[in-house]
Amino acid sequence: MNALESFLKSRDFLLNSESYDEAKSGFSWPKLTEFNWAIDYFDRVVGQTDRTAIFYVDDKGVEERVSYRKLMDRSNQVANFLKDLGFGKGDRILLILQNRVEIFELFLAAMKVGCPIIPASTLLSSSDIEDRIIRGRVKCIVTEEELLRKVDLVGQPLKYLKSKILIGASSDGWLNFNSSYDFPSKFKSEERPLLSDELLIYFTSGTTAKPKLVQHTYGSYPIGHLTTMYWIGLKKGDLHYNISAPGWAKHAWSTIFAAWNAEATSFVYNYVGKFDSKRTLERIAKHEVTTLCAPPTVWRLFLLEDLTKYSFSLREVVSAGEPLNPEIIERVKKQIGISIREGYGQTETTLQVGTFPGMSVKPGSMGVESPGFTVEVVDDTYKPVGEGREGAIAIQVAPQRPLGLMTKYIDPPEKNREVFVGQWYLTGDLAVKDKEGYFWFIGRTDDVFKSSDYRISPFEIESELLACDMIAESAVVPSPDRLKGFVPKAFIILKPTCKSSPETALEIFSFIRRRIAPYKRPRIIQFVSELPKTISGKIRRVELRKQEYELKERGTRGEDEYFESDFKA
Repeated sequence: MNALESFLKSRDFLLNSESYDEAKSGFSWPKLTEFNWAIDYFDRVVGQTDRTAIFYVDDKGVEERVSYRKLMDRSNQVANFLKDLGFGKGDRILLILQNRVEIFELFLAAMKVGCPIIPASTLLSSSDIEDRIIRGRVKCIVTEEELLRKVDLVGQPLKYLKSKILIGASSDGWLNFNSSYDFPSKFKSEERPLLSDELLIYFTSGTTAKPKLVQHTYGSYPIGHLTTMYWIGLKKGDLHYNISAPGWAKHAWSTIFAAWNAEATSFVYNYVGKFDSKRTLERIAKHEVTTLCAPPTVWRLFLLEDLTKYSFSLREVVSAGEPLNPEIIERVKKQIGISIREGYGQTETTLQVGTFPGMSVKPGSMGVESPGFTVEVVDDTYKPVGEGREGAIAIQVAPQRPLGLMTKYIDPPEKNREVFVGQWYLTGDLAVKDKEGYFWFIGRTDDVFKSSDYRISPFEIESELLACDMIAESAVVPSPDRLKGFVPKAFIILKPTCKSSPETALEIFSFIRRRIAPYKRPRIIQFVSELPKTISGKIRRVELRKQEYELKERGTRGEDEYFESDFKA
């Protein structure tokens, strides 16, 4: 059996599995040594068809359908363009682009040439971009006209790049991407990448520390995302919309690899400015999207609208990127009749835990271990703790390592000793596993804290708070307390129909007393207009903790901050 046949056998098994039990017991990773997904699979299988690979729309009224065959030809032209510039195996390319068709051409072209890709968010500052160029040892940068000024402000590090490529305009010192159209649409690669060769480098979201550099390979992402494809429930011909910006690992997860592994169409909506939930919902309905993946932040925004007003064609809806509050699942199902299935993975992994098609949804649970993975909850000695007991989420890497796992942290290298311990990869998250094998998220190791010797999960409290009709979003952190050590404090974003006031605070404290057990009840709340987040939308509680500690050290009260004791009467 050759490499392509082995890949397709594993893929088709998951596509045709009729139950999770069948998929879990029968799936095995394809046994390959060399495989270039862009050439061996994309060009030889889907690239020979005229089916739509990308359905692109934007707020300027553009609608474009790009076939698999056209995308193959264009990526070949771009690959020849890169090769002509002197790029080859190991030359890292930094992509800072919006959700436009060219990013897909570049993704495939870089894979064909052997250039590792470093996707970056358009929201990065000039200093962030400089950090990525230096720590990522970048040889080439590709950006677009709207972002040129910010990139040029990086200054000196740009001078050491082999090439700078600009899309949509011409500028001194930059090559125009349109030059790629002058190259042939046939590409031949002299090198065969090993499955272990570097393909993607991601900078983590940095929720608790400086972003780390994660290394993925020609195996871990293209093939590793077979599990993501299965979790979403994708089928050939689906129109799949993954709400994600290109700098985020989830973009490659679902917009590229999961969708195209299934020979589905990837719906790309390139919106202008801030995310608009109403406009997005209109496009999902109008264009008859069949499968949808969105992070909890987006689902919360969707619920500010009346979902019953839309005529959807949705068959599967899923969520990943951060824990999903049970309240969201229940409210979405009530309005559209479909349960959101949650999935859990990291920048460092593909989909490792999830609620899969046909399974019972347990609101608040992450789901069960993915086919191809062995996942456990372990104690401080790295032994499985058994059902109902809290511990660290760990992926078994020996005697068999799952394909959908990073090879290492490039920077800082010492972090590898912390996460790869014995036969385990430690995710840094805490959970409990029930008797049916469902995992229940508790929190990041760094976010969980104690109050009067009770362990407090911020996520658990935030989920309870979302049941309040006045609250749109919240983040819970420990606030220093003389008697209890720490007490929970909730930073709260109110829904647009509510205003911050003592009366509102009293209503929320009354709700808290009715709903939440005394030991984990927030004793302090503060109304805010926004929460500090990473570029991928995850709450940076580390910033809120620092802010809170500084506030208490000064002995002052924050703006719009209320204490439960203010309302003793």
